Amino acid sequence: MLPPGLYEQVINTALNRELSEIPDARKSVAPIDKAEASKVLAQYLADVVQKGLDNVLDNGGDISMQISLANKIVDLIQNTTQEADFATLSVEQRAEQLLALLREQDPRLAVGKTAADLIRPETSIAQSSLFTGAIHEPQMYTELKREIISADRIDMLVSFIKWSGLRLLIDELREFTQNGGKLRIITTSYMGATDVKAIEELRNLPNTKIKVSYDTKRTRLHAKTYIFYRDTGFTTAYVGSSNLSNAAISSGLEWNVKVTRRDLPETIDKIAATFESYWNSNEFEYYSEDQKERLARALKAEKYFDANNAEVYTMDIAPYSYQQEILDKLEAERTVRGYTRNLVVAATGTGKTVISALDYKRFCKQHTGKPCRLLFVAHREEILRQSLYTFRAVLKDANFGELFVGSYRPEGIDHLFLSIQTFNSQDFTAKTAPDFYDYIVVDEFHHAAAPTYQKLLSYYQPQILLGLTATPERMDGKSVLPYFSNRIAAEIRLPEAIDRKLLCPFQYFGVTDTVDLNTLKWSAGGYDKNELSNLYTLSGTVANRRADLVMSSLLKYVTDIDEVKGLGFCVSIEHAEFMCRYFNDHGIPSIFLTGKSSDEERKTAKGRLVSGEIRFIFVVDIYNEGVDIPEVNTVLFLRPTESLTIFLQQLGRGLRLSEDKECLTVLDFIGQANKRYNFEDKFAALLSNTTRSVTREIKDGFVSAPKGCYIQLEKKAAKYILDNIRASYGNTAGLVSRVASFAEDTGLELTLANFLDYYHLDPRAIYKFSSFSRICARADAILDFNEPLEDILTKALGRLAVVDSRRWIRFLLDLLPRLDDVDFSALSELDRRMLQMFYVTVWGKAAESWESDEVLDNLYALSDSPVLLGELLDLLQYRYEQIDFIDEPVELGFDCPLDLHCTYTRDQLLVALDFLKPATVREGVKWLPEKQLDVFFVTLNKADKDYSPTTMYHDYSINENLFHWQSQSTTAADSSTGQRYIHHRERGSKILLFVREFKADRITGGAEAYTFLGTANYVRHEGSKPMNITWKLDRPIPAKFLKKTNKLVVG
Repeated sequence: MLPPGLYEQVINTALNRELSEIPDARKSVAPIDKAEASKVLAQYLADVVQKGLDNVLDNGGDISMQISLANKIVDLIQNTTQEADFATLSVEQRAEQLLALLREQDPRLAVGKTAADLIRPETSIAQSSLFTGAIHEPQMYTELKREIISADRIDMLVSFIKWSGLRLLIDELREFTQNGGKLRIITTSYMGATDVKAIEELRNLPNTKIKVSYDTKRTRLHAKTYIFYRDTGFTTAYVGSSNLSNAAISSGLEWNVKVTRRDLPETIDKIAATFESYWNSNEFEYYSEDQKERLARALKAEKYFDANNAEVYTMDIAPYSYQQEILDKLEAERTVRGYTRNLVVAATGTGKTVISALDYKRFCKQHTGKPCRLLFVAHREEILRQSLYTFRAVLKDANFGELFVGSYRPEGIDHLFLSIQTFNSQDFTAKTAPDFYDYIVVDEFHHAAAPTYQKLLSYYQPQILLGLTATPERMDGKSVLPYFSNRIAAEIRLPEAIDRKLLCPFQYFGVTDTVDLNTLKWSAGGYDKNELSNLYTLSGTVANRRADLVMSSLLKYVTDIDEVKGLGFCVSIEHAEFMCRYFNDHGIPSIFLTGKSSDEERKTAKGRLVSGEIRFIFVVDIYNEGVDIPEVNTVLFLRPTESLTIFLQQLGRGLRLSEDKECLTVLDFIGQANKRYNFEDKFAALLSNTTRSVTREIKDGFVSAPKGCYIQLEKKAAKYILDNIRASYGNTAGLVSRVASFAEDTGLELTLANFLDYYHLDPRAIYKFSSFSRICARADAILDFNEPLEDILTKALGRLAVVDSRRWIRFLLDLLPRLDDVDFSALSELDRRMLQMFYVTVWGKAAESWESDEVLDNLYALSDSPVLLGELLDLLQYRYEQIDFIDEPVELGFDCPLDLHCTYTRDQLLVALDFLKPATVREGVKWLPEKQLDVFFVTLNKADKDYSPTTMYHDYSINENLFHWQSQSTTAADSSTGQRYIHHRERGSKILLFVREFKADRITGGAEAYTFLGTANYVRHEGSKPMNITWKLDRPIPAKFLKKTNKLVVG
């Protein structure tokens, strides 16, 4: 009888018999994943074989009979595979294990020692084990000594190193390094716990390299790992809670797992790969003799929180990856599309000023020898002071810039940090020419719609205007987007800011609302405000019952009502007043603020909330600067928020970091909603992993919530949301109804670009069902049409929805409208290759000749499908507007249309390389001898699930320049292929790297396209059959791809 519960069990005949009597609803089975099958079946067989060998013994057999059974299994494998190698794997009848080997002229032989005298750890180096400090087990430090002496290479990763711990091991480490062993150590100045003496002692050892992170706010290294590599393949690692201190490795209540390559190879691979990734990260710096003072200062600063400011101007401020992504996007906006007025949207506290300083630094580099005059405008002195300090730190110039605000008067105005009040009172425009400033930054740009900013913005004509804001939507309905051609150049997503610990984590509870909004009037993209307000305040029992639900949910979810500092977002003044009265009547002291409240009222409200005199402020309008209170720890969404931006701004009000604030509690009241209400956007914006659908997240329990965050939906609330998503984009009917009411809902013209932008949709979300034109025709938004290529083009649109090569898009936008007049055979070689890429995408095979009737008929038929051809051109134009990186051609010795960091399907990229039978390529590598190119197709997640430790550490980037790749399992290092990889430079061949995250596209289910990482050069390799090769890319991987290719990045 099988007990109920979870399994991951291979189904054998006995199990199959039992399962056949259990109804389908009570069991869940799935096929073995192809990528993991060898591992899964080998584990299963290991159990079977072990039972069989035990059985031989139990029935009176001896070890020789066990060996003959083992050898029968080896024979069977050899007969099946016909690989001669397996014949040599039979176990010798002597039944022995090799324990050690000495090299030919080992000095120990001279003094009469043998291999049997070699010191080895007491615990097995082939089986993993756990150390807990128990009485009967070997001591951790004695075991470490033995591991050190018997290793060939050692890596250590610890938050801190104490001399008390190091001195227990220093003799062994000295012996190890003097005998040629290589030692690498990573540590930090965390909490000031490291002893300078310990680091200095290690620095004096030969063959030893040390890296230190001084920036512990950023690094947060808490891991403790000791890795002992052995060339014999018997590598071991200790992972656990012990730092290098006496207490930790000799007596404390510490737990450490010893992992061995023999029984947990994937875990060792991950440990080694993660260490390599840290070692190559710029967060850790080499420690050398001249760093002693700096380390001592950093340790002291950590201990006493007294950072010495002089340090700031000597340290290089490198952008975090999310900041680099924004800098890349700004560069693309300017270079690709020519927009020089750029808006960056980022929550308060996420380092917007650093981004502007780094961007300005790049601007100066691009304009060397020019004055690069800078004007930085803000409305508060404190912001200006901090910004000036940031610019000085980034530019490493303690004298850069001057303040002009309050009592500060500048001596020059070339690099000026100016308040808007001073700008107006000093009549600044009269004193400077419109083009005087080259680069202008306006902080908190949402103020810019106010009259005080108008003069500044209309007068100056800088080369670059950069706007920074957390809130692009103003309550008075004036958007600041028109200043920026209605484009947001870049934004920091909320999950990234939380993962980076720039904002505080949240716990979000979706509470089932008692009010049904299904019947409410819906117009211009939202519920009618008056009807909503009346329902929440004037509807007697309905309103009271809802207010009661809000109260009871609050008491259910918060830890302690007396500790609450809360904001409640309401639909109208009446609603805010009603909620405030209801809370006060029920013993929760509250007040309400509206747009009409005076500054004085706002100030006192803030003070009363922070001091604990009141528990809640109910507010109506989001644009409410008086409600910027970092201490807020609870937020109530008491009304449906149609605008995603407003929802995020309201949430952001509670996400500011504050002392003693563990997390933000969010209560969102979710009722039955109009089917046009957009739930999907809201949750997608809260999740770290953008490749998983919200529907799947809800079913899986929001596994992609940012670190430290939690999202929970009550049962009915979850059902409302799933039903709503299903009815809106989850099927063709939902899309048809959205299209039908689009103009009325949004006030915008119905175009493909407007529809995708307004609903934040990826074009593939439409193309997995139908073409946009067909959906519009079904919604009666355009006339019905009947075109010969509809089926073929609809399929092709989905494949073209990921194109992002400027060159290829421009070529198609030029050629496709004038197909009837093109002489295809007269096209240049480059243009022919680009046309071939298009042809294979639409018709599924390459064009053999541009003169063939079939090929010409196909191409001319495009002109007879004007509606879909029009949609194809719209899609290409839309994709061009979405490009957020700068591509460049890659030199391959011929006119190749493939551009760096662009995305292509397998067929597109192969025909671009003149290989016209792409369907024949089944494996992950293709050698093109006439072009002297090795093309690698790399899938990072080979298994069909998101996380598969078995295969994840085969192919990944170590940092932005290095890529670890595993060859096919049959490639030996000494084979002709292996030698070609190793010696490709001398032999004149090139390695091309194409990478994708998953086999299947997460939106359409079809094959995912590959991103071209360019050419790579051999650095080193380990092993054979397969070879593990490290390649150095000629161009670094951009930040936006790095988080996909580097599976080891944390935070």
